[in-house]
Parts: sequence; structure tokens; C-alpha cells
Amino acid sequence: MIRVENVSKTFVLHQQNGVRLPVLQNASLEVKKGECVVLHGHSGSGKSTLLRSLYANYLPDQGHIHICHGDEWVDLVQAPARKVLEVRRATIGWVSQFLRVIPRISALDVVMQPLLDLGVSRDECAAKAARLLTRLNVPEHLWHLAPSTFSGGEQQRVNIARGFIVDYPILLLDEPTASLDAKNSAAVVELIEQAKARGAAIVGIFHDAAVRDRVADRLHPMGAAA
Repeated sequence: MIRVENVSKTFVLHQQNGVRLPVLQNASLEVKKGECVVLHGHSGSGKSTLLRSLYANYLPDQGHIHICHGDEWVDLVQAPARKVLEVRRATIGWVSQFLRVIPRISALDVVMQPLLDLGVSRDECAAKAARLLTRLNVPEHLWHLAPSTFSGGEQQRVNIARGFIVDYPILLLDEPTASLDAKNSAAVVELIEQAKARGAAIVGIFHDAAVRDRVADRLHPMGAAA
């Protein structure tokens, strides 16, 4: 589902006299259906950079990121913006550390939007969003309020529900349980295990060792040459 080949990324700090920070050097990775690979390494080893590159938030300086999209393989490094958006809409789900949404949009609408974008009826989207929010212990009286008014943990659970509303073939998870207590972390682990069971390829960053041990099929060490 995912093939990363010799990806490198250097950041240039233009406000600091052009200092160059090589974050990824010749990183390679392969992830199959039904597999959860956890990126593992010290702070600054390139975990977040690789994960963001898999979602095409960052453009590598060299290398290839091949994604199985329907019946074709797409190289996100070379793909035009329209193709990247198509792949994101149908193939890659993303759960970031923090929820970023338009103010005054209700939590229910935030969660259901990715499924609406695929042409699913509003009633069906709302029903699935409600089931996810219930599983993630978001109180029903909050569903029609803007998540900007929520606590950090509540916002993150809305974020997770949004990431899992579509049965994406690929899921990218950046510290999804960082703001959660044990009960809600367990609910997220169940969602991840179910996604694996249906064949999703998952790449994630988990600093919670207990969660990592539950979901990881293998650890992918990150470093100077990942």
C-alpha cells in the first residue's frame, strides 16, 4: 500500500542565515495491507517529517513515495496538486496532534465532512459520525457546538472521529492518544485494531508505550538514515 524509496528532506532556515537542517536522509519504508508500522526514534529523528511527507504536507528533496490509490500507484513526490487532493480524499486518512477547524462549525459537521465529500448522504454521514463520537465518549450535548470551545482531550477525540469516518485504505496517525486518558486511549486502540482487521495500512507515531505495544506490528527505527 505504501512504498517509500530513498526519501530525503532538508529544511532551510532563511531567518537564520540559511542554516540547513537535514532531517531525513535516504529514508525507505514499505507498509502492507492490515499492517501497523510505528515510527520510532528520538526527538528530531524525522518521524513527523516522514509522516507529513506521506500526506504530502512536505515535499521531499529527493526520493519517491508510492501510494496504492484504487487500481493505480501514485508517486506523491511527482503528483500534481489535483491528484494529491484526490488521493487524500479517497485513500489517506490523517489524524494530527491538534484539531484545526473553521470556527463555529459544529463537532458533528467537522466529523462527517470527509464522508460527505465522497457523496454519501447527509443522514448516513450524521449517523456514522454519531456512532464514532459515542464510541469516543464525546457527550451528545457537545455534538452541535464548535470544537474550539472544547477541552484538549475532547478536541482530539473529535479529530480522531474525523480521521476514522471514512474507511480509508491508509491511515496516518500522529500521536492520536497524546491528550487522552486510559479509557479513551483504549477506545482509539479498538478503532485502530478494527481498521487493521479490514486491511488498512497504518503508519503512526506513538509515545505511549502501552498503546504502541498494542497496535504495532513492527517498529521502524528513524535516524540519520531511516
